[in-house]
Formats: sequence, C-alpha cells, structure tokens
Amino acid sequence: MAIKIFNFCFLTFFLSYGMLISTLSLDNICLSKEHVALFVFGDSFFDVGNNNYINTTANNLANYSPYGETFFKYPTGRFSDGRVIPDFIAEYAKLPLIQPYLFPGSQEYVNGINFASAGAGALVETHKGLVIDLHTQLTYFKNVKKILREKHGDEETTTLLARAVYLITIGSNDYFAENSTVYTHEKYVSMVVGNLTTVIKGIHEMGGRKFGILNQPSLGCFPIIKAAINGTKDACREEYSSSAKLHNIVLSVELQKLEKQIKGFKYSYFNFFDISFEVINNPSNFGLKEGGAACCGSGPYKGYYSCGGKREVKDYDLCEMPSEYVFFDAIHPTESASKIISQFMWSGNQSIAGPYNLKTLFEG
Repeated sequence: MAIKIFNFCFLTFFLSYGMLISTLSLDNICLSKEHVALFVFGDSFFDVGNNNYINTTANNLANYSPYGETFFKYPTGRFSDGRVIPDFIAEYAKLPLIQPYLFPGSQEYVNGINFASAGAGALVETHKGLVIDLHTQLTYFKNVKKILREKHGDEETTTLLARAVYLITIGSNDYFAENSTVYTHEKYVSMVVGNLTTVIKGIHEMGGRKFGILNQPSLGCFPIIKAAINGTKDACREEYSSSAKLHNIVLSVELQKLEKQIKGFKYSYFNFFDISFEVINNPSNFGLKEGGAACCGSGPYKGYYSCGGKREVKDYDLCEMPSEYVFFDAIHPTESASKIISQFMWSGNQSIAGPYNLKTLFEG
C-alpha cells in the first residue's frame, strides 16, 4: 500500500555511514505540503560518503582517520574533520542529515538524498571510471523519482520535487584536469558550464524548480596550489584562479538565461569565489586563525595532499585545533569554514547569494 507522505506523520530513522543513528520524533517529521526536501549534487565539497561504495583511488576517499574526528568521531567519507556544507544547510532547513545515495541501508527520499562524489566533474571524462560524474548523478535522480512515484503516487511526488531545493557544486576537478593542448581555455569552460546547465535542465524536466548553485572558489589560494609551485603561504596565485573566474562569468550569464527560458526556475547563485577568498585571506574576520596552511598534510603549508597517509605521500602532520583553520587538508575546508560558508549561502544578501538566498528558496 502506498504511503501518503503528506497526510500523516511518521517515525523515521536516519542512518549515516558507520554507527551514527539519529531517531527523529513524530513532531519533527510531520510532513505537510510545506515540507521541503534537499537533493545534493556535486564533488568532494558535498560528498557525504558516496565514494565509500565505489571502486576508486585513495585520492577520492576520506573513509579513514583523521577525517571525521571533530564531529562524528570516526571517518564517514566526508572530506573534512566534521560536517560539510550540505549538513549545515540541512540543519538550517530543519531536515535530518541527508544520506549518501549509495548508502546500502533503506532509503526513504522524502527528505532528499545526496548524489555528490569526490573527484567528480561536470565532464564525463574527468576521472572517468573512478567517480560518479554529474550526468550519472542525474541518472540516479531519475531512479529516485521513479521510486518516489511508486511509493507515493504522481501528485505527491510532483509536489515534493517542485518544492525541493537542488544544491549543486561542480567544476573544480574539471579545471584541475584541464588539458590545454586539446581545447582552448574558453572552449573548455564552455563545455564545463554547458554540461552543468544541461543537468540543471534535466532536473527541471523531472520537476525541480529551486536551485542553489555555487560558482568556483578562489582555486589559486588553495594550499595544494601554493605548495605545488613553491608559492608563499599568504599570497594567492592569480593565474590559477583564471579558470574559476571565467567559469563564474559564463555560469552567471547562463543562469540568467535559464531564468527567462524555463518555467518556474528560481535559483540562488552563491559567490563562492569572493567568500572563499575573504575567508582564506582574512581568517580572523571570521573567528579563525589560519587560512594559508592546511591543518592536515605535509610539505609547504601542508599543501601536499597526504592527510591520513593513504595517498601517494604517506607522511603527514595534523594540527591540534582544526577549528582554527580554514583548510582541513590541502583542498577541503574544515567543519568551521564549512559552517561559515553555509551561513552565507543560507542568509547572504544579493551580492553573495542572489537573486535569492537558500533561506528564501526553502521558505518560498
């Protein structure tokens, strides 16, 4: 018998990776027509453990210590000492932690699901065979819609998907893998943004209406870049942010076009570039102490991608207070930095998250 998710309250159990079990009261999971789910697409900034269940390399895994040590007290597959951005967004939206799609336990999907995969790109060719690329993530979403329709019927599924927010970050891995001998820089950016907008249209065709899209962060400020080129700890390398800047310009234009072209399309375009630049270069303004070096890693500024000793470089050092750092490893933010970023995404003004912030999308 199909469960009518909007007609009554029910008790649900949330299983995250490992042994974390959170039991939600009936009062907290009373689903109504105002209920808003969260569906997450993207790469390692958003992966909450999907890569634990695929055949991939150590570079694309974080299922070992010291990852997860701060909040979960064990590794979950998140590339952080604790929670990542979608975890905070779910909290602000009064949702439970959103499960990874490939988690082998039972899945209900009424609160949403997370498809993100570390190492993934908008292009299928980026780390092909080792990640869940964005197009495959869209295919997984199609599977979710089918299951929702089977369980809850067309009308309730249509309502759920239309009210849901679709959070997406993708592209950094494409640019780290860019081969300038094959395509011009402009052509490559056009391909990356084109694939992203194709997936956005695909989600829209299946009923999605509200999107939270992050632009590219200031890649030239990341410890992995500074270490690779023997840069200085407190100086960003402008040339390594050029791809991000062009991507952001093209993406902004394409989203404005989509707003005019497709029915009911609403979006929050988060200025990840400027916010990341500010947090990295002025950490004390945000209650942090260190933005130039990572907490966990080796080499200059701990910029070698060696956290946990499972990757190519085995030696690594770990700081005592991850909460004081912007970066946990050479690429990924600490839980503290992810919380700061998520707060700007949730309630930032139009110069940071426009034309709507995520709070407005969840309420609208």
